[in-house]
Amino acid sequence: MQTSDRGLLALIRHEGVVPGPYLDVKDIWTFGIGHTAAAGPPDPARMTRGMPADLDAGIREAFRIFRTDLAAYEAEVLRAVKVPLELHEFDALVSFHYNTGGIATAALTRHLNMGNRVAAAAAFMGWLRPAVIRSRREAERDLFAKGRYPIGTIPVWTVDRNGRVDFSRPVRRLSETEALALLRPIPNPPSIPISPAPSTAAADPAHVQAVPSLTTRILAFLKTLIGA
Repeated sequence: MQTSDRGLLALIRHEGVVPGPYLDVKDIWTFGIGHTAAAGPPDPARMTRGMPADLDAGIREAFRIFRTDLAAYEAEVLRAVKVPLELHEFDALVSFHYNTGGIATAALTRHLNMGNRVAAAAAFMGWLRPAVIRSRREAERDLFAKGRYPIGTIPVWTVDRNGRVDFSRPVRRLSETEALALLRPIPNPPSIPISPAPSTAAADPAHVQAVPSLTTRILAFLKTLIGA
């Protein structure tokens, strides 16, 4: 089971996107969508500081690393949960685990494995540190219980070379269509046999004029025969 497109968008919307290395609330170097060195390479502390010259390329790299990190969280949710899940329930649990890392020990997982989905939904609200996370927990709870996905644009925030994020105003807001396009890997172009490219000399008018045409060569040959 994998997170749905709507689940990916919901999670990224909760996290926001910072396409450069930044210091989180615990002063841990982070990149993109919550990626730290603990999740594997690259190490944000060793990345080039500040905003990328190509914003789209920076966002795409943040999404690429996010998809790699997310696979581990998805696997951990599937290991912890012993009952069948609807896709919207899985999406909510992955978002919760990505933020808390607590799926294996959470009361909501225990309630869910006992078949009590009502208690599991209520238990989302037992994880409210810091308190500003309440709106996210409510959204995850509603997604789990009612299949209600949050909607709206996804903010992209700027960061300076000291790793400080400016949350006063996003540098860009991605629509869902834009975000999904950047989330998807760029496919390899199809392998189509092609003729060899013309040489540089053939493309240069000066060189073209210096090579006798076929007609000129035929006339020269005939003159040689007549002269013989």
